[in-house]
Amino acid sequence: MENIHNFLHTIDFVVVLAYLVILIGIGYWVSFVKKSKKDENLFLAGHSLGWGSIGFTMWGTNVGPSMLIASASIGYTTGIVAGNFSWLAFIFIFLLATVFAPRYLNAKVQTLPEFMGRRFGESTRKILAWYSLVTILISWLALTLFAGGILVGQILDLPLWGSVIILVIIAAFFTIAGGLKAIAITNIFQMLLLIIVSLILTVVGVYKAGGLVTIYESTPTEFWNLFLPVDDPNYPWIALVLGYPVMGVWFWCTDQSMVQSVLGAKSLKQGQMGTNFTGWLKILDVALFIIPGITCLVLFPNLTNPDEAYMTMVTRLLPAGMVGLVMAVLIAALVSTIDSALNSLSTVFTMDIYLKKYNPNASQKEIVKIGRIVTVVGAVAAIFLTLAIDSIKGLKLFDVFQAVLGFIAPPMSVIFLFGVLWKKSTTLAANFVLSGGTIISLGIGIVYFITKEQVDWPHFLLLSFYIFVFLSFCMWAISFFGRKKATDNNQLLDNIPSKTSKSVWISWILLIIVMIGLYIFFNNN
Repeated sequence: MENIHNFLHTIDFVVVLAYLVILIGIGYWVSFVKKSKKDENLFLAGHSLGWGSIGFTMWGTNVGPSMLIASASIGYTTGIVAGNFSWLAFIFIFLLATVFAPRYLNAKVQTLPEFMGRRFGESTRKILAWYSLVTILISWLALTLFAGGILVGQILDLPLWGSVIILVIIAAFFTIAGGLKAIAITNIFQMLLLIIVSLILTVVGVYKAGGLVTIYESTPTEFWNLFLPVDDPNYPWIALVLGYPVMGVWFWCTDQSMVQSVLGAKSLKQGQMGTNFTGWLKILDVALFIIPGITCLVLFPNLTNPDEAYMTMVTRLLPAGMVGLVMAVLIAALVSTIDSALNSLSTVFTMDIYLKKYNPNASQKEIVKIGRIVTVVGAVAAIFLTLAIDSIKGLKLFDVFQAVLGFIAPPMSVIFLFGVLWKKSTTLAANFVLSGGTIISLGIGIVYFITKEQVDWPHFLLLSFYIFVFLSFCMWAISFFGRKKATDNNQLLDNIPSKTSKSVWISWILLIIVMIGLYIFFNNN
């Protein structure tokens, strides 16, 4: 099959260039021309977010271009089983709404490290800051650059390292020109545009393939089952049932990027309704991102690289010009994610580590200088991490994403579950799990990736579950047999608002019924 690059037209590249120039222009206008007295936005938007903003923000953060490309790829090779990573999320979004959000909002914190710092003390907050740097570097920077590098490589016919460097340079250029603000302003528009384009792609693809019935009959029966047998080599049901919850608790309940909009809610009710809206939006993931991959298998069964499934559908089925628009939205959204991650990395290091430990009296000029240095160092480190991820053999793009996240998740899931649900959890236990547990979890992950071709490992989701169980035992044992310190503030968990409104419960009951129905329907094949 011909290279994707060969199917692009001059008009497509003109549209991409025009789109990026317009964004830069808007960024310049917002940053330097349209200045107002309220220049600085509050971190949590002044606690003014309603349920709609919260739902779209959480969903948009989750379903960026990197996940879109990966989802189409796994749909091409395994069917809708990867939909579990979207549809099982409702359980943990519900956990956020009913267990974690009331405690976060009652504590009136701005960040989750701050919450854990108030629960266990300043030492835990410092360790969590370093942990956040690692997770930002790996999960938000390296993985995004990896998927983005694949996308740009398909468009420009470049090797991954060249594509990644181009993305980093574009991201830096946007920052200098004020493009980050522009992308932040247009982010919801871009996500809606991405939804519309993906919906058009799904409809056109299904029509070209002869309809849903033809697609169903042209693919293996197991492609339409959410739970596969225990001996399935890709995603056995036992691995999903045991391993995904570890990732789900971390990603939906404890990751700052995902929870931040809930912290900015007008009220607990708005936060809970917003999370419920996110759960409804997650239903769309299978239709918008995985079905195009399955349809691509029917229309173009001879792809040598499944990671090209989404762009193959775009370039073969959409007219010139619209292909360029899709490319522009994907690239701009990728640059937005990279910019945000670099800024987060710089902010965490500068504010929570440099100012706290090394130079509390630093001038504003010194703070800016350190921030810029960290941004550059972070970008370079992310490039090398991306190339390291690219060296992983025997895993599909989607599997790489989930496996990496699976080894990041256990320590955070353990300390937040125990810290929030068990008052006897201690600072010593939390610090061990955060520091020692992270070394254990990431160490096992590195060995797993290096030796996967030579060693018959358990499924990476099962490994994540085993690590979680071990760290949970450590958290319990150290807390139970160790001494309680003055910094162990279990009173933070008292006086939690217990009354959840009737409308919130009705919304969640309806979503739960729909999700159960979907799982029954897609497990009868």
